[in-house]
Amino acid sequence: MVVTVSLVALFGLVLFFLLRSKSLGPGAAFIAVMFGFFLASTGASKPINQLTESLIQTVSNL
Repeated sequence: MVVTVSLVALFGLVLFFLLRSKSLGPGAAFIAVMFGFFLASTGASKPINQLTESLIQTVSNL
């Protein structure tokens, strides 16, 4: 868990700087995928899934 959270922080920080410098390429795509992969392994995955489900339900009810 500690390693996963550390990797999420690392990949999140790298992704933030890549997006800020507008360095969009294969490297940024890999960092984004790895960030998502490690974020899904943390405790944040459940709230993110709930938020996504509620947004989908809200859009479908419009």
